[in-house]
Amino acid sequence: MAPRGPRLVRLAMWGVLGAGPLALAATLYAPPTAVVQAAPAPHPAEAGTPADPRGAAELFVDLWLRADGSDADNGIAAGVRALAPEVDLPRRPRSTDAPPAAAAAGRVVAVRTVVGPGTWTVVVAVLRDQTGPAPAGGPNTVAPLVRYYAVSGTGGTQGTPVTIGGAPAEVAAPDAAAVPAAQLAHRVPAGGALETSLGEFVRAYLGGGQGGGLERYLSPGLRVSAPKTAPYVRIEVTDVLADTEVATASAVPVDGTRARVRIRVSGEDKQGVRWPLVYRAEVTARAGRWEVSALESGITDVPSGKSSSSPAVVPGGGR
Repeated sequence: MAPRGPRLVRLAMWGVLGAGPLALAATLYAPPTAVVQAAPAPHPAEAGTPADPRGAAELFVDLWLRADGSDADNGIAAGVRALAPEVDLPRRPRSTDAPPAAAAAGRVVAVRTVVGPGTWTVVVAVLRDQTGPAPAGGPNTVAPLVRYYAVSGTGGTQGTPVTIGGAPAEVAAPDAAAVPAAQLAHRVPAGGALETSLGEFVRAYLGGGQGGGLERYLSPGLRVSAPKTAPYVRIEVTDVLADTEVATASAVPVDGTRARVRIRVSGEDKQGVRWPLVYRAEVTARAGRWEVSALESGITDVPSGKSSSSPAVVPGGGR
């Protein structure tokens, strides 16, 4: 008896030829065994990635200011409702003089976040686009350049999604945080050892080599790169405050004495514009002179009792 295998193969090939060229190609190039694998189910930790409420608040306010409740089916309104399904939308008058919804907002920036137990509130600043249409009203009407809105919601932690509670509230500008004056309460006299040393350092840092190289004003091991594009032709120190009274002495104290200082600087550029600058640094006495041992990039004081031996360093420098 003839083997049945070759006969079955020939029958299958004739059947494919009868079905047409496409079927033949599919038969020839199909893999011997096709395995269909289901997509993996999302991991519970991946399904609820924490979201940033600041970004959600910025997006929400930007869309909400552009939305129009009279045309709730457009894409902007749909974007707002995706963030807050039950939110009320602004209603714009049906007038040819009314500005388009897309021009209702300018740049949107989150400026303050307050987090409570399970809740958060973000204050968002909206910078009006000055290239847009003129504000409505009489000739003396001036629209505010910056308006502030508070957005509240929940979520954003431990894998829970951000939920926005409703329409934003227009609020006043956030109060500026007061810097504790007691930490830098000692004024360094002009012409003293510390003020003179800091003046030379600042001129070397901002003046493109005025007063000599930077290294002579730095503690051993500190590396700071001066700005390469500093445009100042005249630099002067206008005020120095320190956190310790020893820094106000006319003579340099014993080696190893440290002080934290705030340096107010006035830099004048080639156009005659005077730029007020503020630097915060740590200085250390060594070999009869004050040296800069850290140059901080922060704008607020390090809390009292916290070591400042490793502060954030101004970009371009390192320790």
